[in-house]
Amino acid sequence: MFVLELTYTAPLDRIDAALEEHIAWLDAHYASGVFIASGRKEPRDGGVILAVGEDRDKMAEITASDPFVVAGVCEYEITQFVMTKTAPALDAYRQQLP
Repeated sequence: MFVLELTYTAPLDRIDAALEEHIAWLDAHYASGVFIASGRKEPRDGGVILAVGEDRDKMAEITASDPFVVAGVCEYEITQFVMTKTAPALDAYRQQLP
C-alpha cells in the first residue's frame, strides 16, 4: 500500500488549469484498481492518494505521469506501508507482515 502525497509548487490558477486532466488521470487509475481513495489537503496546498501495489518503482512511474507533474505544478512524496489493520470496509486491502 502507498500514500502518494502531492505538494503544489505553483499558484492555484496553474493547478486549476491542469485540474481536468488530473481528474481524468485519477479516474483511469481508479478504473485500473490502483487508486482506492484521494482528495485535497486542507489548506489547499496539495493532495493525498491511497494506492494499492507492491512496487515503489511502478508508483514513481504512475506519479510521473500525473498531468500536474507534467505541467510542473506539483511534487510527490511516496510512502509505502503495510496496512495490517483496517476498518471492515477495507478488509480486502489488509496485508500481512512479511
